[in-house]
Amino acid sequence: MARYRLRIKKSARKELESIATKADRRRIIRRIESLADNPRPPGAMKLSGLERYRIRQGRYRILYTIEDAVLVVHIVKIADRKDVYRSE
Repeated sequence: MARYRLRIKKSARKELESIATKADRRRIIRRIESLADNPRPPGAMKLSGLERYRIRQGRYRILYTIEDAVLVVHIVKIADRKDVYRSE
């Protein structure tokens, strides 16, 4: 399988930087990096009504889109599970 390129939206990068603990940030970064090899890992869910997927990492959720034609994964939002689905 080809390796996907990862693109992180500027606002998602800021959300990642605002996560309180360094350990949580590291786990989230590792989880994002794993999307380059498999953008639809076990546990990933397609969101209804949107062309987005979500994966869980602890109490955080990572929302992303996949462009299979050009092999790109766009990280759209990283937030606590209670806030992630509120409009952007």
